[in-house]
Amino acid sequence: MHLLAFDTSTEHLSIAVQAGGRVLGHDGAGGAQASHTLIPAIEALLAQAGTALDRLDAIVFGQGPGSFTGLRTACAVAQGLAFGARAGAGVPVLPVPTLMAVAEDARQTSGCTQVLAALDARMGEVYAARFAWEDGPHAWRMDGPMQLLAPEAVAVPPGWTLAGNAVPAYGERLAPAAARVAALAHDITEFLVALDLQGDADDFALATKALAAIRDAIGLLETFSFSCRKATPANPFLRELLIPFGTTGYVALFEIEDAHTVTVLAVRHQREDDYH
Repeated sequence: MHLLAFDTSTEHLSIAVQAGGRVLGHDGAGGAQASHTLIPAIEALLAQAGTALDRLDAIVFGQGPGSFTGLRTACAVAQGLAFGARAGAGVPVLPVPTLMAVAEDARQTSGCTQVLAALDARMGEVYAARFAWEDGPHAWRMDGPMQLLAPEAVAVPPGWTLAGNAVPAYGERLAPAAARVAALAHDITEFLVALDLQGDADDFALATKALAAIRDAIGLLETFSFSCRKATPANPFLRELLIPFGTTGYVALFEIEDAHTVTVLAVRHQREDDYH
């Protein structure tokens, strides 16, 4: 299986490519700098691995929580590369929660199966969530909601392990009595790859079906573009296409260039408020 994985949700940029039974990685500065370096680094790592976008089975990215700029960069790059691959046929995009990747890091490095993952949210707060490993399906189960808390408010249940970059950032302010491991020091992309390999094949099948539904709907735009709703009253040529999928669907933003040409600008899930 050929996978490209990257994460820009923290202060570090991490990229990994799996191809030919091996995983190659790249580290760099994350946050705002990732918007300038991510794509060139991806291209270089794909070349080093002897593969290409068109040969990928999926693109995996860390969906956060984390840096606002970093997350928008990761989402936009994943979407753009996926839609452009295979001459527009595309490849599936698989988002992985960054906190879950922290839990997987702790499991692989320290054998932890009950992990409270905590990431530094800056300004005296942390993102935190509990994850329990289930041997039957070989998958993580989220135990309760993800929370944004002051470090002092994070409660680690007995028998659970605290992991993540919030541990060194806040020290004794963060659950001082809890067991802790040094997980997610910087590179998490190998764990993004591992998480998707552990997941059900149904995830890949669902992502492929969603991509096909979007592609098929966009392919029909030429025949009914002016019947789609206006994105803004001020511009009659900027419109949105609703694409049903499952119980919800997607929204494609496009611009009508002429009677035979439309340009798709972005796609979002119907439950999202804006385009990436």
